[in-house]
Amino acid sequence: MNNSFTLDRRNGKIMGVCAGLSNSSGIDVTLVRIAAVLLTVCALGPIGIVAYLLAGWLAEG
Repeated sequence: MNNSFTLDRRNGKIMGVCAGLSNSSGIDVTLVRIAAVLLTVCALGPIGIVAYLLAGWLAEG
């Protein structure tokens, strides 16, 4: 388990954000992906998509 957040492009599906969150938190990547999809669809909508893209962009640089 790593405390810093970095993208995990090797295990990632789109940008590696969920895989990076999984690595930094120690939670299974499948659970992180399911939570991200459910939050985006049910609660956040376009804000969730923007947050995902922003996390990918900020962690890259």
